[in-house]
Amino acid sequence: MTTNRMNPKVDEYLSKTKKWKEEFEKLRMIILDCQLTEELKWKNPCYTYKNKNIVLIHGFKEYCALLFFKGVLLRDTHNILIQQTEKVQAGRQIRFTNVQEIVEMESLLKDYIKEAIEVEKSGKEVDYKKHTEYIIPEELQHKFNEMPALKTAFEALTPGRQRAYIYYFSEAKQSKTRQSRIEKYVPHILDGLGLND
Repeated sequence: MTTNRMNPKVDEYLSKTKKWKEEFEKLRMIILDCQLTEELKWKNPCYTYKNKNIVLIHGFKEYCALLFFKGVLLRDTHNILIQQTEKVQAGRQIRFTNVQEIVEMESLLKDYIKEAIEVEKSGKEVDYKKHTEYIIPEELQHKFNEMPALKTAFEALTPGRQRAYIYYFSEAKQSKTRQSRIEKYVPHILDGLGLND
């Protein structure tokens, strides 16, 4: 592994990291040994192959993780990949609570990373559910009927942005809460923005 493949933005990120620092640094070395390009995306170290996202390192309160963007397409012969939530369709994590777990799994992690690279090289794509397979909240459908331009703008959003809005609007228990959420985000949708943009 050569240090010239280390991204200064990731160096800076790691220098400010308090929790999981040792774990992140070990994961970084393992990933860089697999010849991926290091970047900082979504405020996390992200590793790409020919500009395609392969893995991301991220930390949470209880664990840190290696996230495989197309993890659902990996064979997972050791049953170590975790679906973060039931809403996550493609990504899968391998979780760690200490650096020793990472050290013990190093060769296995490299195997998974290499398989993820091969999946990307093969051109395989995740078969995402279409937003039409999700139930559009009644309040959003009414707004679409009132404002055809909103429906057009919504359908022009990426599938991920559409899903995020549908989930966010649907999880409100009361109709008036769903309506107020929709009203709040109408300008975002019309501007082609996602929920968190």
